[in-house]
Amino acid sequence: MTESEHRMIEILRILNKQKKPTGSKLIATELKNKGFNLGERAVRYHMQILDEKGYTEKMGYSGRQITDLGREKLEKGLIYDQVDSIYSKFQDMIYLTDFDYRTQKGNVVVNTSTVYDEETLNLVKETFDSGLCVSPYVKFQKVDDDKYNVKTICGTTIDGIFLNEGILSHPLYGGLLKIEDYKPTKFVELISYKKTSIPPLDAFIVKEMTSVSDVIETGEGVIPANFRIVPSILREKVENIVNELEKIGIGGVLDIGYEGESTLGIPVSEGMIGIGIIGGVTPFCVAQEQNRNIDIKIAEEIENFSNLKSLGKIDEFILKPSDKNHYKETPFLLSKMLNLIEQVDFDINTKKGNILANISYLDKDHFDKVMTIMEDSYNQNPEYMNPFYKIIDHPYDEDRFGIGTICSLTTDGILIKNGIMITPKYGGLLELSEPPLFIDLISYNGSSIDPHKVFIAKGMTNINRIGTKRIMASIKEIPYVSRDHAVETLETLKSIGLSIYKIGKPRELIYNAKVDNYNFGIVIGSGLNQIAAIKEENIDINVKAMEKLIPFEEMDRI
Repeated sequence: MTESEHRMIEILRILNKQKKPTGSKLIATELKNKGFNLGERAVRYHMQILDEKGYTEKMGYSGRQITDLGREKLEKGLIYDQVDSIYSKFQDMIYLTDFDYRTQKGNVVVNTSTVYDEETLNLVKETFDSGLCVSPYVKFQKVDDDKYNVKTICGTTIDGIFLNEGILSHPLYGGLLKIEDYKPTKFVELISYKKTSIPPLDAFIVKEMTSVSDVIETGEGVIPANFRIVPSILREKVENIVNELEKIGIGGVLDIGYEGESTLGIPVSEGMIGIGIIGGVTPFCVAQEQNRNIDIKIAEEIENFSNLKSLGKIDEFILKPSDKNHYKETPFLLSKMLNLIEQVDFDINTKKGNILANISYLDKDHFDKVMTIMEDSYNQNPEYMNPFYKIIDHPYDEDRFGIGTICSLTTDGILIKNGIMITPKYGGLLELSEPPLFIDLISYNGSSIDPHKVFIAKGMTNINRIGTKRIMASIKEIPYVSRDHAVETLETLKSIGLSIYKIGKPRELIYNAKVDNYNFGIVIGSGLNQIAAIKEENIDINVKAMEKLIPFEEMDRI
């Protein structure tokens, strides 16, 4: 991306955030705050180009506003930039928080979610009574009929309050925290803030992943939570601030660790302490778990605290303090992947040997329909779908069966077996536009969950339905020195039938994603695309990735 393109993307971001016609003077000021030394005249020049492209439109003397096409460009056109911007967005929110807990005045960070009927709204209100929230201070806005926007305080507010008190906190992960006997134990899933185009908690706010209702009723389950670190020398100051915040109804701090000690299953380096904070959208998860119509948004905007009203209970919190057990550390996906890759022994000459398979399970009643879906998926997208599968008996339930599909890590194992270094970089959602573009990416390094399982759980694929196709793929990077050898091996694998989508060049954007310098990227189709197609038909299927080794010669072909 050139410097000029970078400036124009920032202008689009500013217009999208303003949500009203904005003049060049304000845009120039906002750009300066972001480190771009651009005067009003230069801004007007860039705006003219954006107008010509249809990304913005002039609204008389009021200024310009972003168009739907501009929003689409912002959302999809520069995915590699979005991976960097997620963390930057949270940094912006932290800086803009100026709430003073002593006077209870100033701005806080809020999540804005939407409920579509009064019954759901009442359910959300009841959930706040459990204290499973950052704060009972909310703002209800009736949009029309039974539709309400609900603003709730986000945990990022606490990072902002820390910063105002001279404490620099570093948000590291968003994830799912396991609760046992009403006590926080450890994170069971994590995604790094610095390595995703999707806000980490947004990736986990899915009915199948949370069990907030169970936590309220039985004290057992998983809830969304965040994890950050601060310098250990400030531990006492942090505790004092947290105690004062709790007195005024801002809480949700689940655990404050000790210097250099793992906290809630996450390792912490010497000189730092870990802090876990409940996700601000947790009360809405209950409604989602009960199949209510609800739209949950993460860390959307800044709101003055005076505009929020308490639901009444500011000292209720059903969770007990963590017992500080040293739980086994949450495993990261890349470590698991590297160990599995080493077990692949497929021989490209004999076309025999073990490949790594995903195994997903479902009821036998769906067998005929599932086979039809898989066949249709392949016939409609033969260049993007892997044709190999294997039907597998369920280990203990005779009424269910498994579908084995080839995991994309099989390609990594084969290349390594042939002396070629390769590193899995991202799992992504690929939109089959012209040209194809990645519209979301989650790094394998810094995540505990297969990104493709997130995309399936959130219903983000579109393989067989009407509209622009969206499939899943992985990006890997290979040192340029081995390019000729790698290309030859990859072409052989493609001729066998493995899903090799694209082989890039050094420093080339590959479907608008990028890899490190002195490497080139390759894009491999996900073995879970067939499974996603089944899930799109509302068939209940237990999605498993990277499950076991299967001899390639035992695989069937559509």
